[in-house]
Amino acid sequence: MLGALEALESGCTALIDHHESPEAIEGSLSVIADACAEVGVRASCAYGVTDRHGGGRAGGISEGARRGLDENDRFLAGGGQGMVGMHAAFTSSDDTIAAAAELAIRHGVGVHVHVAEGPADADAPERLRQHSKPDWLLVHGVHLADDHGLAGTIVHNPRSNMNNAVGYARPSRFANPVALGTDGIGAAMLDEFRLAYVRHREDDVSASPDDAWRWLGTGWELMPEAGNDTITWSYDQMDPWSLAFTTGVRPLEVVVDGEVVLRDGVSTRVDAGEVRARAAEQARRLFARLEEMP
Repeated sequence: MLGALEALESGCTALIDHHESPEAIEGSLSVIADACAEVGVRASCAYGVTDRHGGGRAGGISEGARRGLDENDRFLAGGGQGMVGMHAAFTSSDDTIAAAAELAIRHGVGVHVHVAEGPADADAPERLRQHSKPDWLLVHGVHLADDHGLAGTIVHNPRSNMNNAVGYARPSRFANPVALGTDGIGAAMLDEFRLAYVRHREDDVSASPDDAWRWLGTGWELMPEAGNDTITWSYDQMDPWSLAFTTGVRPLEVVVDGEVVLRDGVSTRVDAGEVRARAAEQARRLFARLEEMP
């Protein structure tokens, strides 16, 4: 709920989420979707299937991966909006990759997968190519070859890639559509746009803000219903050249599905102070458990 609230306060009305909680898989996507709905933010949910948490195997699929597949299946079969999630290919067996792709086809959705974020996953195209479809989300793509041969939209996450020191994806080189993401580091998409531009400019002095602005706009192709939401901003010149060099722009009012969910910068549906207090309490519990670990 805190993540959804912070998205709303940043003027972001739609989240495409990729979630993993190996100790609490069953029902997790509904918890996330319900929290976002309570705040008034749209959400597309996916559970990141992986074999890296061990457990018994049925063929080449671990128990944890099977539970993750079942959670995606349960959520989508119940009418939830989302995709089939998968962690990087190097943590998933070929059988798990095939099962995720088949499940996505069965539900008429794409696969949301991290691809070639680091060198350890550089062989991902060879393992994913036969399965990938145009409705897939290929997140990161830092170590993809220019002619990688994967179908889908590449999601560029400049802040995350810099934070993890994995390199620069140089997304302008791809023939695929490119969108902007945050990899979970907030949802302030105007900030991500600015960072995407300056990172591009650092690599290519002829780059302009128009490229990063186009990547930002691809988000509406991924969740077109968000294109009907309206936002009143604190700044009049909402164009790429102005916004690339103007910080502190914030939403004053946000309307989703005809409902005002943010007025004067404040959520109309939830008590922001209460949400933050509850999140802080849970954070303290988590930190205490971490301190008890050997």
